[in-house]
Parts: sequence; C-alpha cells; structure tokens
Amino acid sequence: MTKAFETHQVFNQPPIYDGVDLYTSDLPLVAAIKAEGADWANAELSAFGKSIGTAEEFHQGHLANKHLPELNLFDNQGFRADSVEFHPSYHHFMARSKEAGIHCGAFDSLAQDDRRKHDGVGPVRAAKHYIMSQVEAGHICPITMTHAAIPALQNQPDLFDQLKNKLLSRAYDPRFIPIEQKSGITVGMGMTEKQGGTDVRANTTTAKPVGSGGAGERYLITGHKWFMSAPMCDAFLVLAQTDEKLSVFFVPRFRADGSMNSLRFQRLKNKLGNKSNASSEVEFHEAEGILIGDEGRGIANIMTMANYTRLDCALGSAGLMRQALSRAVHHASYRTVFQRKLIDQPMMAALLADMCLEVTAATHLAMRLAGSYERMEDGGEDSAYARLMTPVTKYWVTKRGPTLAYEAMEVHGGNGYVEDGVLARIYRELPVNSIWEGSGSVMCLDLMRVAMRERDAFEAGIKWLGGGMGHAPTYDTAYKELATLLSSGTMPEAQGRWLTERIATLAAARLLMERAPDHVARAYIATRLDGSGRHGSYGCLPDFIDTRAVIEETVSLASNKRGNG
Repeated sequence: MTKAFETHQVFNQPPIYDGVDLYTSDLPLVAAIKAEGADWANAELSAFGKSIGTAEEFHQGHLANKHLPELNLFDNQGFRADSVEFHPSYHHFMARSKEAGIHCGAFDSLAQDDRRKHDGVGPVRAAKHYIMSQVEAGHICPITMTHAAIPALQNQPDLFDQLKNKLLSRAYDPRFIPIEQKSGITVGMGMTEKQGGTDVRANTTTAKPVGSGGAGERYLITGHKWFMSAPMCDAFLVLAQTDEKLSVFFVPRFRADGSMNSLRFQRLKNKLGNKSNASSEVEFHEAEGILIGDEGRGIANIMTMANYTRLDCALGSAGLMRQALSRAVHHASYRTVFQRKLIDQPMMAALLADMCLEVTAATHLAMRLAGSYERMEDGGEDSAYARLMTPVTKYWVTKRGPTLAYEAMEVHGGNGYVEDGVLARIYRELPVNSIWEGSGSVMCLDLMRVAMRERDAFEAGIKWLGGGMGHAPTYDTAYKELATLLSSGTMPEAQGRWLTERIATLAAARLLMERAPDHVARAYIATRLDGSGRHGSYGCLPDFIDTRAVIEETVSLASNKRGNG
C-alpha cells in the first residue's frame, strides 16, 4: 500500500474573512450615519452588514463575475430575442438589493403608505449601497439607475404616477414581460453615442412624434447608443433629437400593444471590470418612447438622473476602498513576517494608517453628500452643498480609489494579484466609477461652471469651507490661499483639477474636524493640506502621527476564525 506524503502544512495565513458586520466594524461609516441624524437605523444597518459580510456572499460575488452575462439575439425559431441571460448569483444580488431598498429607499415617502418614519432615509439607503458595493458592485448599476430615475421621471407627473408603485416596489421580478405585468421594475439610461461621448449635443439619434407630440406623448426613436448599461432593465431614459433639439424619452422594452419594442442590441461590451453587469451597444429602429417634459429639455431633465448616479459613483468607490482597506488590515493583523505581525511593523503601520485616512475622508464626503441630497429640497446650505460638492466628491473619491486598491493588493503580496480573492476584482472595478457619468475633467468643468454661472451656490459652498477656520493652522493657510485665488474672479480652465482637488481636501478636512477623532483629522490635514509635497505614495506620514491609533479608529474587524484561507 502506497504511503501518502504531505510535504508541508499550511500556516501563517489569516483566517477566512467571514462573519464580519460590514456596518459596525466600519467606524467612520457609523460616525457618518450619526452625524447625518440616521443612527436610529443602527440595528437595521448592522443586520444588513452581518448578512452581507459572509464568506458565502463574497463567493456569490465571485461567481457573478466569473460567469458572465450572455446576449441572445434570436430565439430558436429565428425571431428577435434581444435578451440577456445572467448567472443565478447575479439575480441573487439583485433580489437582495431590491429587498434592502437600495433602488428606492431615499424615496419611500412617495409610496402610498408613506413608509418613511424618520429623517435620514437618504443616508441609510446610501450606507446600504456602500456596504453592498463591497461584496458585488456590478449589479449595483441597474439598482442605482433605477434610484436616479425616480426624481427624473417626476418631470413627467402623469407617467410617474403610472410607474410609481412598481419603481418603489421591493420585489425583484427578472421576467422579460411588459411593465404592466410585473411586480417591480428597473430603469436604465442611454446617452452616449460613438461620435459624441460626453458631448451629448452631438447625438444624432432622432425622435418623431406619433401624433401632435409634446410632453407625455409617444414618439418613434431611430438611432444608436454606443454604451447602454443593464440592457435587461424594463425601460430606459434615452436622449434623442427632436425639432426642438435634445429631449429625453422613457423607452420601455415592450410597446403599448404588448409587442417587443424595437431595441436591437448589437453586442455586450468586453470591459476591464464591472463584469457581472451587462453593458451594451444598441440600435433603435423606430422604438416607441414617451417624451419626459418639454422638447428641448433633454439635458436638464437627464441631468436630474445623472447627478444622482454621480452620488452613487462616489458611494460605490468609497465602499470598494473600504473593503480593500479591510482586507489589507485583516491580512496584516495575522500575517507574520520577520518575527512580527505585519501590522506591528512601523512602515506597514504607516501605510495602513495613511490608507485609513483616505478611506475615512472618502466615507464622510460620500455620506455628507447623500445627506445633502435628502435635504436639498429645503434650499439653503444643503442645496448649495449638493450643487458644489457633487462634481467635487465624484471626482476626488473615484480618483483616489484605484491607487488605494493597488496598495491593498501589495499588502497581500502575490495572493493579492490573483483572481481567487476579491482584491483583483476591486482593482479592476474602481476605474469605472471615475469614467461613468462624466469623467474627471468633465467633473472639473462642471465645478467651474458652478463658479462662473451659479455664484450663489459656489459662494455658499466656499463660505461653508470657511467655517472650518480657527481649528488647524494648516487648514487656515490652505483656505486663505484658495480664497485669495478665487477673489480675482477668474480661474484658468487648466487649473480646474487643482481647484477641484483643493476644495475636495478642504471639505474632507472640515468634515473630519467635525466627525472624526482629533488625531485622525490632524493627520489628514498634515498630509493633504500642508503643500510640501510630502504626501506622495501612501505611507509617507510625519513622525508625530500615531499610526496604531488611526488604524484602530477606522477598522474594527470581527472575523470568524474558522480556518485558514
């Protein structure tokens, strides 16, 4: 009988990342929820965080990105099908996100039974988005577009009234059938064309009225979209040219008579990341659509949707950054190198602490923006904050994500670079949030547009930054430098990124002074606002920073040690 040999034992590996409450272990998120007046939802968010922070849920996320969506152009008899098949894991996450209300939770008060019991539902919904993004980010695309479509569709009240209950329904109904027969729906968006990209005014897709035309009337749409995400949504908001220029239409997958609408999908995009989500190219062959608002109001009406999706780009990136950091700290807490745990080695501690500062800032920026969206209808500071800080937050948080994810990969060494874990997927996922809904330079141009054309909002936002004066000399110096430059009344376009980044870091610093432990705020200000250029790659911290305290004020993991993984 042949003897079995075991050449080595597996040791010096961290326990499986399992049994983690993705809410209570995230101290900046808990602080942000409290600051937004939403800590009444702590138990709900903790239950959600526990249910999502399991090894099984992360495995389902792996499966959703391994087994990719498939486009079926025709059925067995040769008729057009134009449908997309997904792995069951994708449907699993869609059902979970809809049940949690990530697609509608900020608008529950619109439901007939008025489920909203507390202020702060917007930040609570945002926290769930942030948590879910850590486990599987791709399916969030149709979830966030549905969320963003709700205020956009209110620009056509009669249409919104017809759709309201299905938009707000927490039932996930994946069936490919007309909206009237469904228990809940999702809504996507189609803006981008080959020749225009960001310049949607160059779009060539046309819409002709079936009758006299006008708001709420049917049109026939002909043209193409180079990028249209989530093709299995039940309907899309689509930009097309009318006689009165660019307009926005509600285009369902089925016509009013129950037949399939004339959306002809060409192919699914082969993307770097965001694999579980189907992104498509599509042609419209006199597809039936309903005009939202007046003709010529397309950009204004679609921007209602785009601003909400920009908020979610920041939330999604902040969540992914958080998960990358959590994995790095988890690994470093158990891995021994040179007779010491990685986390106890000064250079590693400095790296992790610096990453903690970045994630803490990203979390507070994103959650403060979510709070301002809930309150902006009341006008005042929150309305100005939302207008100023949407492009700033979207730009800064999404830009900081990929580099931080790379550092988290490096903490793991070779294990971080393979597809068996989550870090490679996070690294591939993060760039899309910077590209979607307006790339970095577009965000900077939008900020400069606020500075030039919406002075009340801009000046109110700068005044809010000034409210942080008097607590940290470095902050005061950075703010005065900004105020001096702005007092000239002109800002060259080439300085747009500098302006955006300076406002972002000042805003993050002010939020940390209000919402984070003092040593965390001081460390952030010393490394992001001092102007010395010391802050290059992560880990270049001044000696006075207590790195261990920063880490412990950011990450409180409660991993289940049920074996090595």
